[in-house]
Amino acid sequence: MELEASNRYGDDGSSKRAGTWVTASAHIITAVIGSGVLSLSWAIAQLGWIAGPIALVIFSIITWFTSTLLADCCRDPVSGKRCSCYMDAVKSNLGGINNKFCGLAQYMNLVGITIGYSITSAISMAAIKRSDCFHKDGQNVGCHVKNNNFMIIFGIIEIILSQIPNFHELSWLSAVAAVMSFGYSTIGLGLSIAKAVGGENARTSLTGTTVGVDVTSWQKTWNCFEAIGDIAFAYAFSTVLVEIQDTLKPNPPEKESMKKATSVGVSVTTIFYVSCGALGYAALGNNTPGNFLTGFGFYEPCFNRWPNSSFIKESPPIKLPLFGVYSFSAFRVVWRTGYVILTIVLAMLLPFFNGILGFLGAASFWPLTVYFPIQMHISREQIQAFSWKWIWLNFLVLLCLIISVLAAAGSIATIVKDLSTYEPFNSVS
Repeated sequence: MELEASNRYGDDGSSKRAGTWVTASAHIITAVIGSGVLSLSWAIAQLGWIAGPIALVIFSIITWFTSTLLADCCRDPVSGKRCSCYMDAVKSNLGGINNKFCGLAQYMNLVGITIGYSITSAISMAAIKRSDCFHKDGQNVGCHVKNNNFMIIFGIIEIILSQIPNFHELSWLSAVAAVMSFGYSTIGLGLSIAKAVGGENARTSLTGTTVGVDVTSWQKTWNCFEAIGDIAFAYAFSTVLVEIQDTLKPNPPEKESMKKATSVGVSVTTIFYVSCGALGYAALGNNTPGNFLTGFGFYEPCFNRWPNSSFIKESPPIKLPLFGVYSFSAFRVVWRTGYVILTIVLAMLLPFFNGILGFLGAASFWPLTVYFPIQMHISREQIQAFSWKWIWLNFLVLLCLIISVLAAAGSIATIVKDLSTYEPFNSVS
């Protein structure tokens, strides 16, 4: 019996992990390549042929470096027990108020990402409808489409999917997400290549958009800052790094497998990002839209708090035709449905694709990608204050904080500018 138990459970009593650096690499690529890739062509259009690709590479190096530091911090330094989430890692290595700060940053980031993807889905669905309109009625027709209907459709789909129990165990969902992410990114690549080699010479430059022609000097400044935020958003995966590492088997040591997976995942992602960003800019030029796909017109924490609540705990089985037994939870229906409705309404109120992505990237990049991994590394390795290594690590923290503040300022400036012509619940593509 003991042998059987040891084969089924890991060193911390949880189900035995079977992940490898290969599966972790796939998870990282799936987590990183998302809606952020759609804004990279616009980001390069603001920064130009020189600064744009350099910024992508710099952010990839920072992400890779801090992720390797975070991989070392996924076990408790005293007990050696695995950490199952980012907050556990921060609590084990730093403790105190850092744990609450991390939780606040994570949950704000997750809510923001939900809003961001709701905006992205609506814009993308509207782009498909506009494309059909162009095919049918010609290029001279505006074919403008209201986004709110598509946000509502997306919200309904989210509500249905959110009722699935054990959502985190749906391996097929990761496969679908990976296929979809690569699918729309590859479509964008193909369209960019077709347009770039099709004889249409889009106007590009080494420094990006031209002051006095495309933008004013102030717009150029704010747009460059916002572009940095968009790039930071595109690389963010630190929020799920600990969870990915928790899937790895202990031999070889999971931190070594995770570091290898991080190197592979970030490298593949960077190649893909530079390709999408550069080819999109080459195809669409200084007038590249925020979502480069639209440029081709053809144009459960409550269980512990309320342990005796039947509303929260009870999940009676219900037999559904074709689907088998479904575990019905009133709390899941109310909470997840309410969350989806709230984020969809906020997305309808704030339909600013680039501004929202840039702000989210700026807000999450510094605390989750840079500050916590570096501070945990300093604490874990007991690096002496004001030593050379301590100085340059904290200099990196300070530098990234300045970058994040500037990126957030640029994104806010863009949102404020868009608000001057904005009508609530009346977003149009």
